[in-house]
Formats: sequence, structure tokens, C-alpha cells
Amino acid sequence: IQSFVEYLNKNKTPLHKKNVYFTAQKDDVEIEVALQYADSYSENVYTFANNINTHEGGTHLSGFRSALTRAVNSYAKAKKAIKDGIAITGDDTREGLTAVISVKLSSPQFERQTKTKLGNSEVDGIVSSATFEALNTFFEENPPIANKIIQKVLTASRAREAARKARELTRRKG
Repeated sequence: IQSFVEYLNKNKTPLHKKNVYFTAQKDDVEIEVALQYADSYSENVYTFANNINTHEGGTHLSGFRSALTRAVNSYAKAKKAIKDGIAITGDDTREGLTAVISVKLSSPQFERQTKTKLGNSEVDGIVSSATFEALNTFFEENPPIANKIIQKVLTASRAREAARKARELTRRKG
């Protein structure tokens, strides 16, 4: 999946050459994740459960998203990169992100017959804890890459805040 992420980013300028890759296994769930940030503004995430493309996401995607936001927030706070009043949201952490999330489990439960969304509730916590641990480790071992990611996220946060203030100003004038 590392080469798949590189392929998805081939027409973009990546923020870091080395993509973040990790595998984990907890209980009977195997997790494999690769991600890379680029200079784009859109989120590009592909999820798989037992090699079936779950393009509507599911519990593995929600676990990944929450862990990504928590890991970026905790690293930014630890390095004192967040100033007072600035809040980092999940949308900020996913701006410019390309990721592939693959889980393998013994008894997958899909929400629809078309198998487009994973419904196993225990997968959320497993993916979340594994992702949080792996990202914290990666950030500590690769500070230059982590700092680039934090700067990208803070820029997205500032842009979101500026857009909100501009909307409020326009509404007040109207």
C-alpha cells in the first residue's frame, strides 16, 4: 500500500518523501496504514476491509481519523506549536492527506449488502489505538517530517478561522 499512496500522489508535490507506514495486530484484527501529506487541499483516503474497497468508510476510517487528530494535536501541544486560541480540528489534520487504510478481520460485518461500509464496532477502538501509538512514535523519530505536517495543519486551521471571520463580517454588513 506504500506504493499505492505514492502512485496517488504522483501528480502532487509531497511534503515529505518518506511516507508514514505502519502495521499492527490486535486481537484478530490486522491493520496496515500508509499516509503522506501533499501540497493539495483535498483529502484522499481509501479504505479496505479484507481487500474489499469500503469506499463509504466505516469504523476503521472513523478510528483512523480520531487518532490522527489526537496525535497531531498532542504532538503540536508538546512542541508548543499551538498558540492560545488556535484549535486544530479533524478537517485541518486531513487537508492534503493521502492515505490507504487496510484491515483484515475474521468476521467482518458490513452495513449494506454492497459491502461499502464496515460496521464492526470493536475495529474503531483497535484502529484508533494502533494509529495513535504508531503516529506518536513516527513523530518522535522523524521531527522534520512531523514539523512539516504540523505547519501544514496550522496553516489549514488559520485559513479556516480567517474564512469564518470573513463570513461573520459579511453577515454583519448584510
